[in-house]
Amino acid sequence: MNQIFRIIPIVVVFLFGCNTGREHKLPEASEVLHKNEKNLTELIIYDIFTPPVAARIYSYTALAAHEALRYLDNNEPSITSKLKGFPKMPEPEKDKKYNYVLAASVAFYTTMREMTFSKDTISKFEQETYAPFIAGLDETTYKNSIEFGKAVSAGIMTRAKADNYKETRAMEKYFGSDQDGKWKPTSPDYLDGVEPYWKKISPLSLDSSSQFDPGPPPTFNRDTTSPFYKMNKEVFEIGNDLSKERQDIAYFWDDNPFVSHHRGHLMYNTKKQTPGGHWMGITAIACRKTNADAIKTARAYALVAVGLFDAFISCWDTKYRYNYIRPITVINDWLNKNWETYLQTPPFPEYTSGHSTISASAATILTGLFGDNFAFHDDADKEYIGMERDFISFMQAAQEASISRLYGGIHYRISLDKGNECGKKIGEFIIQKVGQ
Repeated sequence: MNQIFRIIPIVVVFLFGCNTGREHKLPEASEVLHKNEKNLTELIIYDIFTPPVAARIYSYTALAAHEALRYLDNNEPSITSKLKGFPKMPEPEKDKKYNYVLAASVAFYTTMREMTFSKDTISKFEQETYAPFIAGLDETTYKNSIEFGKAVSAGIMTRAKADNYKETRAMEKYFGSDQDGKWKPTSPDYLDGVEPYWKKISPLSLDSSSQFDPGPPPTFNRDTTSPFYKMNKEVFEIGNDLSKERQDIAYFWDDNPFVSHHRGHLMYNTKKQTPGGHWMGITAIACRKTNADAIKTARAYALVAVGLFDAFISCWDTKYRYNYIRPITVINDWLNKNWETYLQTPPFPEYTSGHSTISASAATILTGLFGDNFAFHDDADKEYIGMERDFISFMQAAQEASISRLYGGIHYRISLDKGNECGKKIGEFIIQKVGQ
């Protein structure tokens, strides 16, 4: 039995015994959800999950919270029933009382515990989150809510345990290819490819990982008049003349969860949130700006997370299908052997851009939920990089996230454009399939 559930029964007896007859105000429902998501982002940063894996964690935890919370409103439909591979979710018993915000939190943290590493940290999150409910609910309602949340998590994890994630952990590493135009590990660390088998993970909504295959990128060609040469020249020239504004845009959207820094013989690493974490933060901003109630908040988190997860599966299928070379490899070989990118090149094939794909997917879903021309102040990354920016719409933010990869020197323009197209199609597909 998990540590938190060894501790809670003792605390329950003490608090319920001491607080008989006293009323305690429960926390505002939507803020509980926001705090839970923020805790998850902190844990993902600490445990250093790769962007695709982080999106998987965000999706299952958000779906767990929504499935437990949706009974606050009997008209709120299940999302998992419209997705692929989920069992029928547990339903509350008609003769029992529940607090669905507590149940959603239990479903969220129980799922989070199954999918992450830092169990002691999760126990701390659970104790802080559950304490007001222990003090503010009668013992029977509290226990019913705990049991219901755990039952929902078990249903969610039935699907998670069958999505091929475990199987891909045992597959061999991928070190690229020496063929012309194919990806190979890049400086400074020359790491093996991240998640080369991610296309084997079962999508939540898509028919297959290749449903929105953008087709092949331009053919490798040394001719200086060829499209391939010209697009490398573009990355090179832009990188050599970056304005302060373009540098800021590149850094703001970097969202590299693990950056290595080399200073002579000294090497150190810094942690930041993932691209998916940034968009989950933008989701929180939109919900708070509109004073979204708990139901809409839970639905927004769940739909955006599904969009992130499936967009990563789609994009990673494309990346390892075409196994396209990174600009730094070509530029160092053809144009300048000492040239460096402004952002550190991540360790996986170039085509298409993951940021472009997942950002367009998330922005399309958020636009469906909150409307077009939704202006917002993005401070989701402020505590990690000290920066914040303003946008007039989610799509503008997605476009800036996309072009940031060209400014950073790590992507070709065509990979941004094709990634945007695919991400938008994925977002639209999810909205059509699941609804707004």
